[in-house]
Amino acid sequence: MEGLAAKRKQADGVADQAKAPGPPAKVQAVGSVPLIAPPCTHEVALPSDYQPPDGEREAGLGDIHHPQYSGPMAKEFPFKLDAFQQMSISCLERRESVLVSAHTSAGKTAVAEYAIAMAFRDKQRVIYTSPIKALSNQKYRELETEFGDVGLMTGDVTISPNAGCIVMTTEIMRSMLYRGSEVMREVAWVIFDEIHYMKDRERGVVWEESIIFLPPAVKMVFLSATMSNTTEFAEWICAVHNKPCHVVYTDRRPVPLQHYAFPVGGAGLYLVVDEKGNFRDENFTKLLATFGKDKDGELGSKLANGGKITDRPPPKRKGAPEKTENKDIIKIIKMIKERRLHPVIVFSFARRELELLAADVAHKLDFSTAEEAENIEQVFNSAIQCLSEEDRAIDAVAGALGMLKKGVAIHHSGLLPIIKEIVELLFQEGLVKVLFATETFAMGLNMPAKTVVFTQVRKWDGEGHRYMSSGEYIQMSGRAGRRGKDDKGITITMVDDQMDMPTCKEMMLGRPAPLESTFKLSYYTLLNLMSRADGQFGAEHAIRHSFLQFLHEKKRPKLEADAAELERQSAAIVVPPPESADSYKKLRVEIAALEKLIMAEVLRPDRCLHFMRPGRLIQVHDGVDEWGWGVVVSVVKRTPPAANVMRNGSIPAPAESYMADTLLYCAPDSGRVDRSRRPKPRPCSPEEEGEMQVIPVQLTQITAVSSLRVTLPGDLRPAEARRMVLQQVRSMEQRFPDGLPRLDPIEDMGIRDDAFLDAVQQLQDRETELLEHPLFKSGSEAETYAAMQKKAQLDAEAAKLKLQTTADSQLHLFRDELRNRGRVLKRLGHINGDGVVQLKGRAACQIDTADELLVTELMFNGVFTRLDAHQIAAVASCFMQMEKSNKQVNSIKELHEPLSALRETAAHVATVQEECKIEIDVDEYADSFKPFLMDAVYAWSKGAKFSEVIKLTDNFEGSLIRAMRRLDELLNQLRTAAKTIGDENLEEKFQTASDSIRRGIVFANSLYV
Repeated sequence: MEGLAAKRKQADGVADQAKAPGPPAKVQAVGSVPLIAPPCTHEVALPSDYQPPDGEREAGLGDIHHPQYSGPMAKEFPFKLDAFQQMSISCLERRESVLVSAHTSAGKTAVAEYAIAMAFRDKQRVIYTSPIKALSNQKYRELETEFGDVGLMTGDVTISPNAGCIVMTTEIMRSMLYRGSEVMREVAWVIFDEIHYMKDRERGVVWEESIIFLPPAVKMVFLSATMSNTTEFAEWICAVHNKPCHVVYTDRRPVPLQHYAFPVGGAGLYLVVDEKGNFRDENFTKLLATFGKDKDGELGSKLANGGKITDRPPPKRKGAPEKTENKDIIKIIKMIKERRLHPVIVFSFARRELELLAADVAHKLDFSTAEEAENIEQVFNSAIQCLSEEDRAIDAVAGALGMLKKGVAIHHSGLLPIIKEIVELLFQEGLVKVLFATETFAMGLNMPAKTVVFTQVRKWDGEGHRYMSSGEYIQMSGRAGRRGKDDKGITITMVDDQMDMPTCKEMMLGRPAPLESTFKLSYYTLLNLMSRADGQFGAEHAIRHSFLQFLHEKKRPKLEADAAELERQSAAIVVPPPESADSYKKLRVEIAALEKLIMAEVLRPDRCLHFMRPGRLIQVHDGVDEWGWGVVVSVVKRTPPAANVMRNGSIPAPAESYMADTLLYCAPDSGRVDRSRRPKPRPCSPEEEGEMQVIPVQLTQITAVSSLRVTLPGDLRPAEARRMVLQQVRSMEQRFPDGLPRLDPIEDMGIRDDAFLDAVQQLQDRETELLEHPLFKSGSEAETYAAMQKKAQLDAEAAKLKLQTTADSQLHLFRDELRNRGRVLKRLGHINGDGVVQLKGRAACQIDTADELLVTELMFNGVFTRLDAHQIAAVASCFMQMEKSNKQVNSIKELHEPLSALRETAAHVATVQEECKIEIDVDEYADSFKPFLMDAVYAWSKGAKFSEVIKLTDNFEGSLIRAMRRLDELLNQLRTAAKTIGDENLEEKFQTASDSIRRGIVFANSLYV
């Protein structure tokens, strides 16, 4: 493969005119649609054997490096196309794949619409894929209005499956590819919307597999928010399909943004990033001053709470009244109303908090005129006519109108689908002026506002609280600014006293995240590939052509060069003869181990806490950085984060449950953040001028405890107070040039256990041997030992890199997993000894909405057979992932035995996998199928009212409905599986179970279809 074109080409309609920097060349018309500046960036990945088609310039297509279409347009647009749109169209007219990467609201949809129009013009079929069903429904309505001949295929709905353009979820398309669907043989184009969803940990592999298994003749259009590795993605597409793939990239926002910050609990807006993308340092400094922060950095209020730099949620500021955020939101929304900066989208990451904020705003402010309120009521009443009178009366429906009539609305995944769609329609019509939404609103249809407000900058990611990534901020803030209506968009971010300038800069101006591979092997994939009659693709084909393997291969030359450089550095280090060096090294290792053992005993909380008083000097090493001596401020007992739990699941040692808040000398840039976006301080180097900061230190990170203490001032917030502590520490180090005196564990701490005394004696013996060793006596012991350590470190790093450079190292890993998963499939009877898929395996091939192994096991071991349809629906609900519920569940006695059978079967499936060397925790796996919805689903299946069912769970109504719709999809897949194996009794039961839940508000038709 030749890779990308030698350099990037600036596409402004006449690509060859993009030369020296300066004002853009005058825009020229291309075809019937003129272009507007500024230019975009165009690249192309080419196969190594690429031959340009004959007569492409004569056909009005330019050449591969300068696509330039000058023929009749397949679709006319009522607006002037931007350069990136025209360049993308030129690539499409060449019948070549293209990745379009642009900011939210930049106009990527126009490229997709042109691809559809071009397919219709050429009498070809086209597929439009989206990541979620709700977005598929919305796209269906939009495209059906525009083109007419459009169908829809999701797990819930199938409309016009033979249409020229079919909108579907990516999972549906992957399933069609596995089954060799005739439709896929007729498709010329596939549009992947929101392709950056490929990095989703759970579902991203669906996109990867779909791309790998698409027929070679299919051309692809990828639409993505901005990402930093578009080049790599295009090269991968080119490598997989051996066809050119273009990249058209623009970082231009159609409407420039101004980013303001609002201090939590304070007043006023501070412009921190102007419309030209310049960060206003002076304004951010003024904002920090409102929190009483000192001039030296971000410490002020952190030290007010003990100076802790942690990854826990920021504490409320002392003296702050309750519901400060609510008052702040009211202030901001009032200002927006007065300055007519609406419509506004207010983003919040917590659904309950979002609802409370919206209710508070709607209670105090009204954005609708009498006429608008009447229109809202009319739209609302018309939309809910599809519901029964009984469903219209439930609180979630009847209670929604009051807030809507005031021009205020809520949008999150827990809303009833019909209410969410009403909100979207009203927002598009300009009748909703203030929309409180979660981040999911930022994905999908172009529904911009004039202003975007962030109620917080930290979010829970399932493991801890972290700051928004720059990609997340870009995606959501991109909703600000309506093209053709606003000259600029406004974002307002509520900032608390935990925010520092580097973090804010990174969040607002950082590079978008790269697209990463989440490729993994599933039993569903393996069985479907093994059952393909044509035998065209196998599991190893998927592994070899995965984006993960491609990225590995791409990194290999650099890894090889780095390994060679490390070996060169190692060879240049001269060390003593191996025998002498080995014995010396052995002594050093034994001494280090004994010191570690002794310190572990010394730092037992029952022994050391008495001595860990404020002012005590301790030496700290965190496994990465050597901090030197610090000063204890306080010691508290804390529950360690999940990351500190050992890999085998055991509970951390008691010492790890205690944290010593310690004044340590930190580098001046200690406000920087790591990849998890959590504050990450670092030690100060000799050439830097740092400052003392309070850092939480685990007892296990302490390497020495001094017998000395210093005096701590009463208030550590002022920088001068902390400098005084630093001066005391330095004074102590000058007084004791051979090292600070340490607490004697025997004499000072009174530790007299026999095992401990024995370890101390062994340490003394080894130290005596060290003093007598020839290397030590040579006088260059320190330098020699350091050289030995350095050489060993370089050799280890080089060996590690060389292992990574092995051409098929990733393949080796996957091959091992492939063999192990094959053993599982044989043990459970899905395939025979020759790898031929058996009856159970053919059933599992139909299941991709749940755990295919466990579901088929329940089918074949008779659990489903002995249940009635209502119990089947209830048991199947355990496969639906839901938020944790605090509601008492499984109180219905008819469900006790089925749930027990489910867990027993799960334990059996997990045990088989464990025995076949698949990494799995049997108990955790068996317990992962939660009965949160069993009671609710059973009651609904038996005919209960929705108002009664919702009382059986504390989940949101919309979450319950979404789960029931996924449940129906699973029941239909089970019905197909039963039909595949010829079990008519089970097939009928699954059909009856599906019919029993498909009613009422749960399956009300979407307003979009």
